[in-house]
Amino acid sequence: MSGKRGNGEGSIYPYKNGFAAYVWVTTPDGKKKRKYVYGKTREDVHDKWIRLHAEAKKGPVDTKSPTIAQYLAYWLKEVVEPDLRPKAAETYAMHVRLYLTPGLGSKRLDKLSVRDVRTWINQLQIQCQCCAQGKDAARPRVDKNPARRQRCCAIGRCCKQTVSRRTVQDARTVLRSALSNAMREELVSKNVASLVQVRSAAVPKSKPKPWSVEEARTFLEAARAAGDPLYPAYVLALVLGLRRGEVLGLTWDSVNLDAGEITVEQQLQRVAGRLVHGETKTKASTAVLPLPDICVTALQLRRKAQEAAKQAAGELWTDSGFVFTTRCGTPIEPRNFNREFAARSAKAGVRRIRLHETRRICGSLLAALDVHPRIAMQILRHSKIAITMEIYTYVPSASTRKAMRKLGEHLGNQADPA
Repeated sequence: MSGKRGNGEGSIYPYKNGFAAYVWVTTPDGKKKRKYVYGKTREDVHDKWIRLHAEAKKGPVDTKSPTIAQYLAYWLKEVVEPDLRPKAAETYAMHVRLYLTPGLGSKRLDKLSVRDVRTWINQLQIQCQCCAQGKDAARPRVDKNPARRQRCCAIGRCCKQTVSRRTVQDARTVLRSALSNAMREELVSKNVASLVQVRSAAVPKSKPKPWSVEEARTFLEAARAAGDPLYPAYVLALVLGLRRGEVLGLTWDSVNLDAGEITVEQQLQRVAGRLVHGETKTKASTAVLPLPDICVTALQLRRKAQEAAKQAAGELWTDSGFVFTTRCGTPIEPRNFNREFAARSAKAGVRRIRLHETRRICGSLLAALDVHPRIAMQILRHSKIAITMEIYTYVPSASTRKAMRKLGEHLGNQADPA
């Protein structure tokens, strides 16, 4: 094809291995600048040139596309932080900081290709994160404690600390979400991250097995016998299936012992180095729950114990309003709650499980306590009674039911005023 310009194409010209064109546009800061487009053929450039003319007529146009790092920083601040819950925003920021910015940050947003994303994913799956993040290099070369010294990647013995397939999936999901927003803002024409497939995370060989009703009873009886101040918290986690943050975020304003119900509407989490008392994980998590007798008596015990702690602390007491507090009235650190749960499990002689697994045995405990299925349905926050009844298909033995009732009756005796 001839290199001559066509009629009305004064700004289209041969450039390197193809053609280029420009349009005078008004930038967001009000300045007049040239915006360039490129292509291998005159036809390609002409189409881009026409679209750019149309875009310039609509309003301000950026003449320089941001890098992936620049756009992700803007996206986190202006889109993610205002729209998502603090914990979710922190998770997004973590993936951007550790995986997206180091791997793709220098790429221009409008130049990011499917091949770039695929190469990044392949590299992320095999890259040692101890090397990439400088974990071992951050340790001192000399220290009195050998466990604190450099021991692997920094001294030439790579530990090959690669990320899981689930982490790779999550990082790609964050990138896809950011590029979807870039499409809505008309900064890119397609979402290249959505065009790259990632293998599903491998199914674990064996799922963690939650406690049986007998193990849960043994744990609760051991905690009650030891006078564990967190015993009422364990009751709420096991019998009501409350999450850690929901238990620790519960306030006395949300507890109505006379009516026998609590309102689950907030949770306590550590986000960005500070404790945040905010909304529950999902809308479905916010609910008014009826309290089985064992929960009522446990909370009565907790109120008496807190009053005693308040008197003992005197001026050092902080009136935070939380149901579960330290000896000085301050909120309980979530990680410390995990540690106490693990320590109490070991002392009780039961299998160690994650605190999150307590939600899975809630239905069985409610059945053992002879809680009516309709009430259990409300506690478990199921939409259909059939779902609740499936859990109730496991009927604890008569001896287990008797033991659970005995536990509740013993609590009732303890809760009676002296």
